[in-house]
Amino acid sequence: MDEDEKSGIASDATVVAPHLISKFERVHYWHGISMDPPELLYRSDLELNPFPVPPPGTVLTGSSDHMPDRIELRSEDSFGTQLNAVWHIIAPKIVALFKKRGIKYSALKTARFSTRDEDGKKTLGPIVVWIATHPHTTSAENARDASPDILHILKENKVEGAVVEWYEGSVEKLSGPTLMRVAHETNPTHYIRRPFTAVLGMPIATREREEADAQGSVAFFFHENRDENGESSARVLAVSNKHVLREDTTVDYQFMGGGAPRQYVRVCGFRRFQRSIDEIRVLVTKNVAEARERGAGEQAEEDEEALEINKGQLNKVNKDNRKLQAFFKEVNPQWNDIARRNIGFVDWAPSISIDVDERHYRHRHSRLDSQKFKDNFQGNVVDLGNKFTSHELNSIFWPNNSNQHETIQGVVRRELLATPDCYDENGDPLYIVGKDGNTTDFTVGRFSGLEAYLCDEYGKESIEVAVYNYSKASGNFAAKGDSGSLIFTGDGRMVAILHSGMPKGHSSHVTYGTPAWWAVEQLQGHYPHADFNRTTFFSD
Repeated sequence: MDEDEKSGIASDATVVAPHLISKFERVHYWHGISMDPPELLYRSDLELNPFPVPPPGTVLTGSSDHMPDRIELRSEDSFGTQLNAVWHIIAPKIVALFKKRGIKYSALKTARFSTRDEDGKKTLGPIVVWIATHPHTTSAENARDASPDILHILKENKVEGAVVEWYEGSVEKLSGPTLMRVAHETNPTHYIRRPFTAVLGMPIATREREEADAQGSVAFFFHENRDENGESSARVLAVSNKHVLREDTTVDYQFMGGGAPRQYVRVCGFRRFQRSIDEIRVLVTKNVAEARERGAGEQAEEDEEALEINKGQLNKVNKDNRKLQAFFKEVNPQWNDIARRNIGFVDWAPSISIDVDERHYRHRHSRLDSQKFKDNFQGNVVDLGNKFTSHELNSIFWPNNSNQHETIQGVVRRELLATPDCYDENGDPLYIVGKDGNTTDFTVGRFSGLEAYLCDEYGKESIEVAVYNYSKASGNFAAKGDSGSLIFTGDGRMVAILHSGMPKGHSSHVTYGTPAWWAVEQLQGHYPHADFNRTTFFSD
């Protein structure tokens, strides 16, 4: 044991074989992009841009207190950079380089990282070509040796000043009676009833996948209008991911009608239903405790005005509690039997494919025929919940004003994904996006700006939309069970259908989805008369 280890003094700033960078830098380089960010494998500006390390003698506590010069990082988009116009040329060349060198990449994407000073002023870093490799397949030396070739490809296409940064990570799929009406936020059951309402993000599971406990979310609804024979159709269908609905994702599925067996889809799998029951119990217990506290305070209150206010608040708590208890009695017996939670069946589920056309987007979406939510159907509406106040939502989605119930209409076209028509308060182009999912409910994130190129452990490649966490404080944008959720802009346009992420423990710094414009295009090929904007179940 060396002297530093004996004294408990930091020796993590020292580079130790087989790494090219210190443990301190590896662990803390991306501090702030998530609660548990990935570790740096290598970066191309290692010598030109030294990472600040704690001075000799600093005792490492595991916190960020020893990083006074390193402000928390935030993942940003790559809009308005030299890379935008040529990324579709550069990315395939980098992928070809990976194959030539035998590098097992899992994701190739772009980012820019920002820091903010004590006054909140943002400093934006250089363009980053952000590369993830499958764990234990690529050494720091491999990354170092490949980085000059990547920079050369960038320079050939007139992209200067970029940095190549590497880490290890695998992309993982994030698959988890009549439905209720959406309640106003003043209703005490508003938040806890959301899993049982006909809004986007509705948690779903299939009978076929019960044993695997596979769960996911509804992305959006549409009306068929006319069937394949041109006859009028009243069917309403919902879109989710193939791996949420079907165990075998390699074959096409089409419901044949008549007496063919149905692959039933249910609202809430076992885990999500139990979570809902637990949330109701917790809220009832909390209200009972508050009622007792206010009752005790009423006895001791001497001020007449304060006493009157306290009585009013006590009455409201007791009234809310009666509603919550009645809600629990309604939900538990009526919805406890999973067979009674059927809301439809799978209608069409094409195989997951990346060779549908030359664009290599993953063919992940599937459809379910919906019947049980027709009485309270409102169209493509997202309930944003109570995590953020209206003021906070308007600030996040500025300059768009967001309501508690966000109506989804329209799709962000392909050309606008790289050149957005939304801007922040500084005039910089960006898309702040949201999603409501089965596991993490409503969250916000930052669209990366350029397409990400993925490759799984079997060598299957695809092109996806990438979304980074909004901030460290906001938490993960998505987690397992959120698969199928719709990613949308602040003004209510579809961006992507969420399907996977790159988790590390309980944290995740990036989420991937199929571009919505492409998913809609594929749907219209199978349902040529589809209407995505109706707000009633039946036509007038």
